[in-house]
Amino acid sequence: MPDKSDAQSDDPAWSEEEANELREALGALRERIDAVDLEILERLNQRAKLVEEVGHLKSGGTRSPIYVASRERDIIANLIANNPGPFPNPGIVHVFREIISATRSLEKMVSVSYLGPEGTFSHLAALRQFGAQVDLQPSQNLNEVFLKTERGETHFGVVPIENTTEGAVTECYDSLVDSEVTICGELMLEISQNLLRSRSGLEGVEKVASIWQALAQSREWLRRRLPDAEIIETTSTAQAAQMAAEDPSLAAIGSEIAADAYGLELVESGIEDVRGNTTRFLVIGRETPSASGNDLTSVVFTARKNQSGALYRLLESFAKHDVNLTAIQSRPVKSKPWEYLFFVDMEGHLEEEHVKAALQEAAALAHSHKILGSYPRAQPIPSPMKKSVEEGA
Repeated sequence: MPDKSDAQSDDPAWSEEEANELREALGALRERIDAVDLEILERLNQRAKLVEEVGHLKSGGTRSPIYVASRERDIIANLIANNPGPFPNPGIVHVFREIISATRSLEKMVSVSYLGPEGTFSHLAALRQFGAQVDLQPSQNLNEVFLKTERGETHFGVVPIENTTEGAVTECYDSLVDSEVTICGELMLEISQNLLRSRSGLEGVEKVASIWQALAQSREWLRRRLPDAEIIETTSTAQAAQMAAEDPSLAAIGSEIAADAYGLELVESGIEDVRGNTTRFLVIGRETPSASGNDLTSVVFTARKNQSGALYRLLESFAKHDVNLTAIQSRPVKSKPWEYLFFVDMEGHLEEEHVKAALQEAAALAHSHKILGSYPRAQPIPSPMKKSVEEGA
């Protein structure tokens, strides 16, 4: 058969016979694709029936959680490890997240609160973590996300804790201390900032609005491309998108889903100053997940006052028990000037003996402490570039 890729080619060398031959070949391939799609559908329904059986077992008196982050992480990791290709690994992550989300909803609809309105990066993070088949509930501020979760109005909340460019989200750290929720998961979301507007082009842009983190992450781009624009700080990227939809002289910085939600043009994408800019989000809930074998534990301490080396001795407890610390963050105690809270993240789970021993020793040396959660580490999303680089090595 002729090596032609398009039966509608304008190349005069195409004959009617060749075009018909190609159309027949394409038709045969599409019939085979349709048959495979029906097989996939059959398998999906088999999976759904098995999930329904799991739901029946749980309803028989067990207190098994409806969402187990480590289980979903391990399902995807196992699929990626056994993927012979050519289906891309990043596609496995996205496809199976929705499959898991849809079948989980047969067991029980999960409700999730996030910093709204629709179109924020927190909204995107909630979709990435739980899939679309959940009851997503936007909240006006981070404190409301914590309150809804603590009161049981939602099963979970998704909150930003830190960004690789702009650092800690201090409001989230403060809420972790005051709230009775526990951290039960985390995810990493690469943040790509986009300039959004009700019309195309930069001409006529007099104002740029967004949340302060997005403005800070795009500072150099704004200085170079829109040096005279008035900068307006909003409570969320979605609020900025709403403003842009109503004012043609105003552009917003936000996510692609904000552009879709508010009918905006994506004037320019990737305007963040640092590529790879990533925000770490926490999943908060009311139950501590069991150990998964790849976990983090988060704790907050206050050190004893007027005791030389108090913080050093506290942290030394973890080195003595071979517990690796992944992050330390300090925050002032609001009611006590010049006193500080020390937030510590460490590898391992509370159920592990060496972690338990280290925490007990550190707690005895601390003035006060609170365990914020033990939870499965985030599942890294494989990069499409990584495989091609490895293949070329």
